[in-house]
Amino acid sequence: MGLLDGLKSVLGVKAEADATRDADPEDLFGMSTAFITMEADLGYTPTGDAALCFGDVDSTDFQDAKDEVETILEAGEAETGTVAEFTEDAHGYQWVVLHDDDFEDLVTSIHFAADTLIERRYGSRLLAALFGFEDERTGDPVYWVYSFRRGAYYPFAPDPDHDHERNTTAEFKLESNLDGELTVEGDKEFWYPLWPDRAGDHPWE
Repeated sequence: MGLLDGLKSVLGVKAEADATRDADPEDLFGMSTAFITMEADLGYTPTGDAALCFGDVDSTDFQDAKDEVETILEAGEAETGTVAEFTEDAHGYQWVVLHDDDFEDLVTSIHFAADTLIERRYGSRLLAALFGFEDERTGDPVYWVYSFRRGAYYPFAPDPDHDHERNTTAEFKLESNLDGELTVEGDKEFWYPLWPDRAGDHPWE
């Protein structure tokens, strides 16, 4: 997975220095209503994918915390059908990738995972939560990214036909329509792109 300038610099160290407030997983529940606006008013349907990205810690206690997250999500799968994958990218960052056609189940599962890490005192390791959508007319992907270090969302719309180019028109449309329903990052310098290795893939792939 290739992120512009490396995920650590854009969502980690730099954002930590400019953090506006502590990580708050309650912010994630804003997507429970925003996705309705996305679909009904803007024509963006959920892809059924969401992901949580966090930095690793080389300690037994942190491994226990990750195991607790995995146990919680496995228990939830039996009830909600939300499938969780745990991966590590080439930069050493950890991803919990969730799949479920029920968007509210995705939000709840992402919240459980983030809240568990915060309760285990690893909230500072949380980088971002992503929720995937696609334009129902063109199939083009867009994401809402929640930056834990900034305590705000921002839209990310990669151009599937051009590597490392963004659809800024789509991003500004999402901002203008969802600002207020979501806490949108007001400083566009912090709208960090999360590029996948290949155009058309998800950022966590």
